[in-house]
Amino acid sequence: MSRTKTAETIENVEFPSFDASKATDQIRAFAEKGVEQSKEAYAKLKTGAEETQKALESTYETAKTVSSDLSLKTISALRANAEAGFSHLEALIGAKSLSEVVELQTAFLRKRVEMTVEQAKDFQTVASKAAEDVSKPIKTAFEKAIKEIKVA
Repeated sequence: MSRTKTAETIENVEFPSFDASKATDQIRAFAEKGVEQSKEAYAKLKTGAEETQKALESTYETAKTVSSDLSLKTISALRANAEAGFSHLEALIGAKSLSEVVELQTAFLRKRVEMTVEQAKDFQTVASKAAEDVSKPIKTAFEKAIKEIKVA
């Protein structure tokens, strides 16, 4: 009897059928989705790299311009210092007395201190603007990247 029940049970049991076409469609859909996600990731990476390249090029050009401005400012200061020194030397050569030499020297030193303070202020202004201008493209690119990350 138990043998009969076993035969009947086996005849009544249905095994699930495997439809290969459905599995193929699912695998294809999965692969297509993976390819699409890879394309999107590549596009984002490419865009990010292009934006970074533009920011670096802009930074380089700005640094070059700023460096030129600082160099011109330095040359101008050196020229002014040299001219002041030669003028002072000419005045000292033309001095008639020791008291006139002391007076010329005192006036020259006072003017040199004032000139040095003024030049330092100019350099500080130019250097501050330079640092701001050079960092601006990178700062802008960084802020844009942070916004994109927050959106995603």
